[in-house]
Parts: sequence; structure tokens; C-alpha cells
Amino acid sequence: MKLVVTEEQRELRDALRRFFADRSPGAEVRRLMETAEGHDPKVWRQMAEQLGLQGLAIAEEHGGAGFGMRELAVVFEEMGRAVVCAPFLATITAAAALEAGDGGHDLLPGLADGSVIGTLAVAEDGGSWDPASVRATFEDGVLRGTKNFVLDGHIAGLVLVAARGEDGVGVYAVEDAAGLVRHALPTLDQTRKLARIELDGVAARRVGGPEALARALDVAAVALAAEQLGGAQRTLDMTVEYAKVRHQFGRPIGSFQAVKHRCADMFVLVESARSAVLNAAAAADESPDELPAAAALAQAYCSEAFFHTAGEAIQLHGGIGFTWEHDAHLYFKRARSSRELFGSPDRHRERLAALAGLTGAAAAP
Repeated sequence: MKLVVTEEQRELRDALRRFFADRSPGAEVRRLMETAEGHDPKVWRQMAEQLGLQGLAIAEEHGGAGFGMRELAVVFEEMGRAVVCAPFLATITAAAALEAGDGGHDLLPGLADGSVIGTLAVAEDGGSWDPASVRATFEDGVLRGTKNFVLDGHIAGLVLVAARGEDGVGVYAVEDAAGLVRHALPTLDQTRKLARIELDGVAARRVGGPEALARALDVAAVALAAEQLGGAQRTLDMTVEYAKVRHQFGRPIGSFQAVKHRCADMFVLVESARSAVLNAAAAADESPDELPAAAALAQAYCSEAFFHTAGEAIQLHGGIGFTWEHDAHLYFKRARSSRELFGSPDRHRERLAALAGLTGAAAAP
């Protein structure tokens, strides 16, 4: 697998960095945090119409651009760097489930052009993202059960539900919201909206089996890892810059050995996280058999790398790092909540060990 960044991907990164710097500055992030929708519909349309981001990795025959996970990883890294408030992760996860499934391909064009916001509902009251924990059922054409921690579930026009059917835990599409009850959940990370969804006889259709669900969760894990990488890189950058300009005892604090060591440790974490993301993205595009292990490794490592760098950023910024006015808390909250999304680092390590044949743990996502 090629683990290098191409010139085209660098150009994409630069264009995205300019776009998000203009559309997602700190003041705008704070404004969107307080809204019920959690994103700016105008910017969402621009992402689709001007940049083609929603359809970037969707096949051309389904209305997308036909690129892969490598390009998506670039997008997610830049979105993580800017703490972008948008239902992008939810929609990309839904698209991955549909593309890997054996039905529902007619739903992809709406996701690709940004006219439909999609999401995948897996976790239930126990909070587990393991398909083996799913208790929601599909029988006689309807879904019954409850889903928790659904990304942008309060606004999604297309909800894909993991439920137990005749062939195990599959994916079922809810296109008609009648009978679907949604409740927005209070969250630590106000930049990412979650919802609880109640299904009581909601009409749905099967769009994929267990393989589609597994693929979608692996893609989501890699995408989130790339987002965490972007956040970790940004917290490192802001900390190094602050260490250069903040003076104590007549010299920049960055000249003190203790500060240098902590910044160096942050740098090692970020670069290692970058390698894990590149490897997982390449596996998604070229070696699908290696994706489960690569996704578990990337998610476990990047979750902890981002959480550590975000915490260090607050500490090394001193008193100002603890204030509401500084952006450090936005990254810390995103880092903390992302550690649990799609499973904790411990869960991903258990899965990695199981895939390597080292334990008897389940190898499901």
C-alpha cells in the first residue's frame, strides 16, 4: 500500500483549510453550538456544490466523484482542525453502509449532492457499538426498538438502523419519519449533536446485511481517527505558537526544557497518529481484508493521542487555557467525546487483539 500524500491531496488540503478558516472560525463555531440544528445549511450546501465533499468517495454511478478513503481522510483532518460543525461524519457513515450493502443504492445520489442528511443508528441504551449488542428488531416490514447517541439523528432525513432480521444484524433504511420519535441529547461536546431515536412499528426496508454494517463502522472509525488527527495537530500548533510568544522570567516559556519535552511528546503522538490514519485509509482503498485491524488500531491510538494533546494544550497555555474565550476547551471537549464515539480505545484494542488471534474476545466492530 502507498502511504504517501499526493500532490492532489495536498492541494485539496490547502483548499479545505482556506474554506474552513473562512466558514468555521471560532466565533462561528460558538454560534452554531447554541443552535438546535448544529450546523449552517448554507455552508452545508457550499460543501456539496462548490467542493463536492459529500459525494467525494461515493461511486460515480451513484452521483459521486469516485475517490476513496485517502481523500476523505484529508477532508476529515481539516474538519477536525477547525472543529467544523456539520453532519458530515454522520452522512459519510450512512453512505458507506449503503455502498457496501446489497440494496438502497437509489438513496446515494441524495447523500452525494447534499440534499439529504444521513446517519447510521447502532448504539442502544447500553452505549455499545458492537453489532452483537443490538436488540432492535425488523419484522413484517417494521422496526421496533430504541437507538441512542445517533449522530445528527435529530435532523437526518435518512436514518439507517442496525436491527436484527432474518439474516442477523443488518441495516434498514427509514425514509418516512412517521412513527420515528427523536429526542436531542445534552452532550459534553456541543459542537457535535447526538439524538435518541424511538422506533415503534416504523416502516423500513432492508439495504444491507452484517457485512455492510461492519464496513460502515470501520469507515466511520477511520474517518473519526482522521478528524482526531486534525484536532491533535491543531492543539500542537497552537501550543507551540503560544510557547514562543508567552514570556516568563524574561524569556519565552518555550525555551524551558520542561516545556520543550512536553511539546516534543505531543509531536511524537501527532506524527504516530498520522501514520496510523494513512495506513487505515490505504487499507480501506486497497486492502479491505486489512481494514478491520487497521481501523481498530487507528481509532484506539488517535483517540488517546488527541485526548492527550488537547489536555496538554490547556495545561501549557496556563490560566488562559481554562477560559471560555480560548479555543482550547473546544478541542478538549471534542477529544473527550470522540474517545467514546464508535467505541472506547480499550474496546478497539480488544478487537485488534481478537483479530490477531491473541484473545477470545469478539472481533466485531
